[in-house]
Amino acid sequence: MRALPVGDRALLVELADGAEAQALHAELLRRRATGELRVREIVPAARTVLLDGLDDPGRVRAQLPGWEIPPLPAHAGAALEIPVRYEGPDLAEVAAHWGVAESEVARIHSAAEYRVAFCGFAPGFGYLTGLPEGRAVPRRTTPRTSVPAGSVALAGPYTGVYPRASPGGWQLIGSTDAVLWDHARVPAALLAPGVRVRFVAEER
Repeated sequence: MRALPVGDRALLVELADGAEAQALHAELLRRRATGELRVREIVPAARTVLLDGLDDPGRVRAQLPGWEIPPLPAHAGAALEIPVRYEGPDLAEVAAHWGVAESEVARIHSAAEYRVAFCGFAPGFGYLTGLPEGRAVPRRTTPRTSVPAGSVALAGPYTGVYPRASPGGWQLIGSTDAVLWDHARVPAALLAPGVRVRFVAEER
């Protein structure tokens, strides 16, 4: 763990991997909720967590190495369910990469439970971890100029859902009618860091 000053009131904490970043994010949220930590924003990324709006970043930086960061807490409550039609244009490519039949992609993907590790790219886009070991897939060699909103996609170890039509290079395996971003909703984003997700295969 390495904490770097960012301006006068922020720290960027670098971790070894995504699992450590998610565990630290959960611990920071817990400490803020109990009043142990006063910070305005806690923003996780792939292997970093940004703490912005700290009263005393120097003190927090000095204390961080001595904190005990427990593993992610055990699952509690129901996961958010997102219905998916597994009929994406890259199903065959993903199936070939996994060495399975196309019909198996839906079963494998929907059998896992996912967790939003961090958000980015576009409002409402979450990077979800939870793909089974050995199921990471490469991005497309040539990105598409337009990916439809609601596309369920894979890239590397992540699953994501495109909240709106945009260019993209992820492998498209399905689609959903779930609204990922709605500015009239509170909160506007359906997915936020730490949220657990299950994808439910719809009947064709």
